[in-house]
Amino acid sequence: MSKPFAKRKSMFPPFNPIRVAARAVIVRDGKLLVVILKDDSGPFYILPGGGQKHGETLAEAVRRECSEELGIAVRPGKMLYIREYIGRNHAFKARHRAFHQVEVVFECEIENEDNLGHGSEEDKRQVGFTWIPLSELRDARLFPSVFKTFLREDNTLDIPPGYLGDIN
Repeated sequence: MSKPFAKRKSMFPPFNPIRVAARAVIVRDGKLLVVILKDDSGPFYILPGGGQKHGETLAEAVRRECSEELGIAVRPGKMLYIREYIGRNHAFKARHRAFHQVEVVFECEIENEDNLGHGSEEDKRQVGFTWIPLSELRDARLFPSVFKTFLREDNTLDIPPGYLGDIN
């Protein structure tokens, strides 16, 4: 006789949620503001931003993340693009095998930078921030690396709107 509440093996694999994140593209005086992270291969750069919290809009998420990581207040503008990052398909697959993130990327303006560099909750691997001149973007270790293809010959950005797919 089976027990009505006995533990049974699930016919479904373990649930791995898809993380939603909001990121900021902040360009000023021909330079892109990025967060510096470090791994075993050295420093690399990402756009500021991060995971959306339950009950938070994407605009609220990018504002909070820029404040936490960089200590700045930003004003989100138009949505530039959406990309997915399915970790098992990219260079960091050993560490990100089960990681799946959808990123919504906004053009942002800094409203207040008095505390730039004094974020309250930096990412685990974060070691700082910098302004990368757009003219040097192609040589930078920047993720997603496809961002470098948005650079035009006149050192301005031409970001295609819409869904870019699973890219890094």
